[in-house]
Amino acid sequence: MNRLRVAVETPAHAGLGDTLDYESEQPLAPGTLVRVPLGRRDVPGIVWPTPDQAFAPDNKDREGAEGFALKPVAEVLVSLPPLPSAWCRLVEFSARYYQRAVGEVALAVLPPELRKLDDAGLAKRMRLQDKRLAKAAVDGSPAAEPQRPPLTGEQAAVLAAFDSAGPACHLLHGVTGSGKTEVYLRLAEAALAVGQQALVLVPEINLTPQLEARFAARFPGRRLVSLHSALTPAQRLANWLAAHRGQAELVLGTRLAIFCPLPRLGLIVVDEEHDPSYKQQDGARYSARDLAVYRGRLENAPVVLGSATPSLESWHHAQTGRYRLLTMAERVGQGPLPSVQVIDMTQQPRPAPGEPPLALAPALKAAVEARVARGEQSLLFLNRRGFAPVLHCTACGWKSACPHCSAWRVFHKLDRTLRCHHCAFTERVPRACPECGNLDIQPIGRGTEKLEEQVGELLQGVVGPGGGPARVARIDADTTRLKGTLEQQLAAMHAGEVDVLVGTQMVTKGHDFRRVTLVAAVDPDGALFTADFRAPERLFATLMQAAGRAGRAAEVAQQSEMWVQTANPGHPLFAALKAHDYARFAASQLREREMAGLPPFAHLALLRAEARDAAVAEGFLRAARDEAHALAGTLGLAEHISLYAPVPPHVARVAGQERRQMLVESGSRAALQRLLAHWVAGLPALRTQHKGIVRWAVDVDPMTI
Repeated sequence: MNRLRVAVETPAHAGLGDTLDYESEQPLAPGTLVRVPLGRRDVPGIVWPTPDQAFAPDNKDREGAEGFALKPVAEVLVSLPPLPSAWCRLVEFSARYYQRAVGEVALAVLPPELRKLDDAGLAKRMRLQDKRLAKAAVDGSPAAEPQRPPLTGEQAAVLAAFDSAGPACHLLHGVTGSGKTEVYLRLAEAALAVGQQALVLVPEINLTPQLEARFAARFPGRRLVSLHSALTPAQRLANWLAAHRGQAELVLGTRLAIFCPLPRLGLIVVDEEHDPSYKQQDGARYSARDLAVYRGRLENAPVVLGSATPSLESWHHAQTGRYRLLTMAERVGQGPLPSVQVIDMTQQPRPAPGEPPLALAPALKAAVEARVARGEQSLLFLNRRGFAPVLHCTACGWKSACPHCSAWRVFHKLDRTLRCHHCAFTERVPRACPECGNLDIQPIGRGTEKLEEQVGELLQGVVGPGGGPARVARIDADTTRLKGTLEQQLAAMHAGEVDVLVGTQMVTKGHDFRRVTLVAAVDPDGALFTADFRAPERLFATLMQAAGRAGRAAEVAQQSEMWVQTANPGHPLFAALKAHDYARFAASQLREREMAGLPPFAHLALLRAEARDAAVAEGFLRAARDEAHALAGTLGLAEHISLYAPVPPHVARVAGQERRQMLVESGSRAALQRLLAHWVAGLPALRTQHKGIVRWAVDVDPMTI
């Protein structure tokens, strides 16, 4: 009998260890999928590599050494090729670095449908997939050679530098409209030409169809698949199988796609690498961007991190030589970047008593009207959905607080509801104040739903070149809930059927709106003054990305503008924005980070805890801090580790659970990882001493503090 190490889906705090031992009549290669008994049921597992990959036949087995028999493997999924050894190493690194169990990560990143199938069911799926591929190959007619646009001088220089560098991590800093996607296409073309596969990551699902269309048009006849959570379980399994079996040559996906097994991986692209969506926020809290860099080194594949506003961590790595910096500073067609107009809202006409605040300053309103009259498009950005952030009573001061969260319920006028955007608790808007019965309940503030209404009223009587009224539309999470609605709305925008588009961050990233000549940030000030040290970086990136939606066609670039309505026009962030000077902004932020001892000059981890009672969560964290202090001393790490007191996060209560967090900081990544490895192992026992803890989790390299 052969003794096997098998990874099964058990959380790190279950006390079962990273892997479990089983026996098998035949030797099984690492990466083989199996089903094994665990308790009273059979569960999926993966044969995991051991340090020497095998046990010598004359070694004592565990039965003789430890007095119990190993359970046999229940089933082997022989139809599926074993997962590559590099994939196993990627998963093992992820589990170690982000403090999770190997099996928890390994099984969680597989398609859910795969974990349900036995070998017969899997074999049937694969036969059907092979038949469809064979039929498509027979039915497909020869495609015309796709038209490749001529390269700009900067694009050609970047590609030449890329060829001369060999496998490495490259930071492609290209302004919006500089043609980064064309660079990705040329690099993918080179990889495919030598029989390799290319993996392209995007931060959000709504960017996938647009990029998929570009790649499909450039590579007709090539097998391209996408991987993201909007796919059905069957679609996700089929696409994953095509990638794992080497049938798919191009894989486009969101952050989970970084774990897609690819036997001939030759290129990894991370588009909009600065985007926080690449960080998983539950389970194994991994960063797909950072894992892409690690996977590139692991599999000797070049990595391209692309952005107009790189993360400060990536920019720092490029400045210090860890990444190779490639720059494209000009737009395709040599068109200028939008000019930036900053409007001081403290100097605008004040509304009459009882009137709502100005939606658009007079100068901005006039600029939008001029665009409508010329048949051009405007985009108004407000990162707050709903009609108003809160309702309040003018008599007693009641506000629409969520009873389950430390947050307000947002007023949605279209369906007359108050909705919590944290726990989704929803009620109809009351006819009168629930506390005093006053009928005068008023909205405070403004969301995209209200802005859409206000802009529609402001533009009444304004007509376009065809004589029709101004057409206003909105794109946010509320208007795109149904499948296909986002695609329909974007298509209407591209077709010129919308004059003014109101939206949240969804409309500021990656979209190529050729008719947009004006973009306005209506109320960005909320992000200027928060406790999160990353807030300025995120706001600058968002505004730069939003500005990049204007003037993307050469014929309209000269009149393109970015407007910002702010009560803080003297803030240095806006000075850098007006100059489109990312390097200046980044240098300023990095100086502040270095003085404050913040990333990338320090390394952080958060221990988060949730309980019904805030005192229980705080007690658990204080005890955990005491344990960490003791461990730091024992391990000789005391001078390298800082441990802070437990504090509530920005939203301290969600769905009835009180949340607290404790920050761990170190100037040495190695020291932090060494402490975490010892510390996390003891937290399950500590939890049993603090009854009432609902859950706890460690977040390494957190994106929010």
